[in-house]
Amino acid sequence: MFETPICRLLGLDYPIFQGGMAYLGTAELAAAVSEAGGLGIIGSGNCGPDWVRSQIRKVRTKTARPFGVNVMLLSPFAAEVMEVVIAEKVPVVTTGAGNPGPHIPRLKEAGIKVIPVVAAVSLAKRVERAGADAVIAEGMESGGHIGELTTMALVPQVVDAVTVAVIAGGGIADGRGFLAALALGAQGVQMGTRFVCSEECVAHPAYKRAICEAGDRDTIVTGRRTGHPVRSLRNKFSREYERREEAGESPEELDRLGIGRYRAACLDGDVDNGTVLAGQVAGLISDILPAAEIVRRTIREAAEVAGRLSFLGRSAHAPTAQ
Repeated sequence: MFETPICRLLGLDYPIFQGGMAYLGTAELAAAVSEAGGLGIIGSGNCGPDWVRSQIRKVRTKTARPFGVNVMLLSPFAAEVMEVVIAEKVPVVTTGAGNPGPHIPRLKEAGIKVIPVVAAVSLAKRVERAGADAVIAEGMESGGHIGELTTMALVPQVVDAVTVAVIAGGGIADGRGFLAALALGAQGVQMGTRFVCSEECVAHPAYKRAICEAGDRDTIVTGRRTGHPVRSLRNKFSREYERREEAGESPEELDRLGIGRYRAACLDGDVDNGTVLAGQVAGLISDILPAAEIVRRTIREAAEVAGRLSFLGRSAHAPTAQ
């Protein structure tokens, strides 16, 4: 059930992508999601080519299913990581934080499916012209770096603007969000925060616990002065950052303030003084499950919701033209 064209394009059982999260999108998580029938994604972040190569090879020892690598184009190692994914013949590459256009021809020549993350219709059109196989339209509800449009507003506009498949990201953590994304015209979803709270994710237990204990209004957006707004959980550090931002500190000073904070939270467990990246769906997440169960439960919930909504099709009557 819910087999969409993106499943056939990529060889998936279910149109569920795991977000390519820096530090947390490791081989363990990516392989678990792919083995469950979705698309697991290694998050290269600012890591160097040797680390990315080792993760790719580790995934292949754990699953024979398709997987991807997310390349953050702002990384100083982006060009070298691109060389690695081409040499290793990675099935899928997703990109973020920049225009992947210059890289797409070589990736396509290597037989790699290219799926950029976009936050606006204009970028979706641009990467489609450059040869992208699909796009991930990510709304500002997501954790980490965000755009300006919500998922509900962004996804249908991107769907209407491009002919390639659209994957919806941002604000999706269960079967209800999955089904809503399909109703908006998406062919699948990408979930990040939900997969952070999986058993296979290497995030520190304190980081996972902070997400599970978060409420509906516990995220905050900081960094607008730097031009790179970020959504994270409210904590001691975010309050200090917000205070300095409102006081008018320069983007350079704010950037220095944030150095190392994400790693401190997600790997070292300092959820007070680090940056706890998480989307607004943190308020929906209260448990830590195997990645395979997250995939299965999402599909099961979507099927149940679709069944409950089926009465609408039987009872609704389309208005006649006057």
